[in-house]
Amino acid sequence: MGQDLTVTEVRLTPILVADPPLLNTQGVHQPYTPRLIVEVVTAGGVTGVGETYGDTKYLDLAAPLADALPGRAVSDVNALHRLAERVCGDSPEATGADAVDVGGLRGVQTTDKLRLSVVSGFEVACLDALGKTLGLPVHALLGGKVRDAVDYSAYLFYRWARHPGGAGEPDDWGAALDPAGIVAQARRFAREYGFTSFKLKGGVFEPEQEIAAVRALAAAFPGQHLRLDPNGAWSVETSLKVAKELGGVLQYLEDPASGTARMAEVAAGTDVPLATNMCVTTFAEIPEAFARGAVQVVLSDHHYWGGLQATRELAAVCRTFGVALSMHSNTHLGISLAAMTHVAAVVPNLDHACDSHYPWQTEDVITERLTFRDGRLAVSDLPGLGVELDRDRLARLHRRWLDDDGSMRDRDDAAAMRVAEPGWTTPPVPRW
Repeated sequence: MGQDLTVTEVRLTPILVADPPLLNTQGVHQPYTPRLIVEVVTAGGVTGVGETYGDTKYLDLAAPLADALPGRAVSDVNALHRLAERVCGDSPEATGADAVDVGGLRGVQTTDKLRLSVVSGFEVACLDALGKTLGLPVHALLGGKVRDAVDYSAYLFYRWARHPGGAGEPDDWGAALDPAGIVAQARRFAREYGFTSFKLKGGVFEPEQEIAAVRALAAAFPGQHLRLDPNGAWSVETSLKVAKELGGVLQYLEDPASGTARMAEVAAGTDVPLATNMCVTTFAEIPEAFARGAVQVVLSDHHYWGGLQATRELAAVCRTFGVALSMHSNTHLGISLAAMTHVAAVVPNLDHACDSHYPWQTEDVITERLTFRDGRLAVSDLPGLGVELDRDRLARLHRRWLDDDGSMRDRDDAAAMRVAEPGWTTPPVPRW
């Protein structure tokens, strides 16, 4: 292998990964969720890997970028956004400035936002290849780590024991549909992974039931950090009522109401910090939210923001305006978790433990699963991301995608819910 950094090939592999029946305000996770694995190969014989969303609308934008990248230097990551803007046409499923996210869990979604998520996978793959070529970890390419391990939080969900009709892959977690079930879930997370902070995905049941669940967690884990995220399902009035009930209990309340205007109203009426990964997901959304004091914690996500470098830039903006920073999680695999950990390691103002769905994912595409110890993930000093692709696992999950009839290739929590409740429709906002 040499030092030639020219990209000679880009491989895109869509996969379907098992996902448990986790509930949210939109519905329930499907038995399988789509992800896209990006491989960037250099003339020096080095392959870098990245990961991002795999829904059809992302694949439509990723394909032309993969075609345009060969011949360019893998080190020229700053050019990726310009290249994507030039070669990626509008996805037929998300055109126009006001296209709405089908999933509904990350606010308004435009083609520009979709493109950022696609570029993030390519940027990570390029940085991985560059790090492997130079013998440097990705965190060194981002300026060097300021911590040797990154704190993560347990991500608690109301859930069913099984997917309707026995679909999907079984697990041994069982149902969690009341405060006792949530506490039992949290105890297992603490026992197996050492987590000392807990986030509950809310917006599923009446607010009073979710308040009771948080209070039960506070009793079971005194003094430990608790968060609640109803994904914008509540009105301003309900948000303020919950904030009053849980004042002094919550570390922060995440996206209780939808949109910057409603969040600003809630923030003006409570001392409970408000976090978001819905109303602030691009730099253009920052000025209004910060000026109105709508959020006190931004939950970054390198997929949303367009990569690791953009995440580092976001951290600097948050630090400037005195807004706290943590990190949001999607249904990610080990490649994305490794990338997330590298960028978290270089950000001085990482104020709260990061989210992670990873313990819920029973399948992966890397040779060795990443391991949480004492609620933390060690930062790898190996070249690149420090993970290696398992081609047999990748091929198996890609075969599942190929064999799918198309029903799982685009995440749709409402459609998954209709399998159990045929009359289900996406609830209006606010739901309560």
